[in-house]
Amino acid sequence: MKVRRLSRLALCGLLFAGSGLLGACGTSGTGESASAGEIPAGYPVTVDNCGFEQTFDRPPSRVLILQGASVGEAETFVSLGLAGAIAANTQFYGVSDIPGMAAEVDALPKGDLTLNAAADVPAEQALALRPDLVVSTWSGGFDPEFGFASRDMLDRAGIRTLVNPVNCAYGKPENVTPAEEQKYRAGSTESSLEFIELIGEVFGVPDRATDLTAHLRDRIDATKSAVAGREPKRMLIAFPDMSVMNANGLPAVFSGTIYDSVVRAAGGEPSFADGGRELTGNLSAEQLAAAPVDVLVIGAYRPGEDLDAEAEKLFAAYPQWNASKNKTYVKVSDGIYLGPANADAIDKIARVAHPDAF
Repeated sequence: MKVRRLSRLALCGLLFAGSGLLGACGTSGTGESASAGEIPAGYPVTVDNCGFEQTFDRPPSRVLILQGASVGEAETFVSLGLAGAIAANTQFYGVSDIPGMAAEVDALPKGDLTLNAAADVPAEQALALRPDLVVSTWSGGFDPEFGFASRDMLDRAGIRTLVNPVNCAYGKPENVTPAEEQKYRAGSTESSLEFIELIGEVFGVPDRATDLTAHLRDRIDATKSAVAGREPKRMLIAFPDMSVMNANGLPAVFSGTIYDSVVRAAGGEPSFADGGRELTGNLSAEQLAAAPVDVLVIGAYRPGEDLDAEAEKLFAAYPQWNASKNKTYVKVSDGIYLGPANADAIDKIARVAHPDAF
């Protein structure tokens, strides 16, 4: 698989440009400090990330987080108490399923960068910032074809790089392995936890990462147990403000990978299972009308969206849905994407779909 175009969400970011989970951990500290030249305990740490092997001799302290129309990577740093290591963050939704998280992400340093048309960081800006680590949600964030600095270029400048492991195959210019492609296609809520563990390893806080992943996994498992044995509800994830992503002007409808994983954990089945990017881009009004929808999972991409009004519009347009007849919908945002908010979204969805289970 060789995806050289902008990701579905990076495309959304391009077109929209210009337009407390573990908060008690704090926003500073990556482990015990070490004097200049001294290698801290637990280091060096060597990781193989998307076939790119790197050695860290200490926790990074000047991190650049590329946008990629994601927010999960920035939220992971906040949730692990590693915000103090960020020199510049370009990820921002302004909304979150985790109470207080949007404000914490907004408070991260922005680095006074000059961004490109996709609201992301061009090569010269990445190098000028002089980070010691650059993090991207997808391999395409290091593709020179899009004007980004490659991993090799950054490595020659002494700058380490990380890609969210589930997205190694996504936008990778070359040498995509079958294992990377399979991991990408099998993305799930476990993928969010894998990235947390990777950051914990690189920053010398593996116990903190293990505690966080265990907490999130326990919450997800508790929801699964609560709805176990109940008839699954057919669920449709729709983002009205992303209608630009659909050729027919319909709300962006997401399915496959982590989206289906969230739906199933909440006691549902996707209205369109494994639809992927083709469904989001090409879904027709006729297909949407014929879809079985018991619960509308309606999402916000930016603050200020009136999701109650948007749900009413969809119910009026598709009165044949069970969700329309019963006015059954739940409002979400970042929790259906990669990141630490999955547990919050799953809990919210399950409580609407199966209220008698709680």
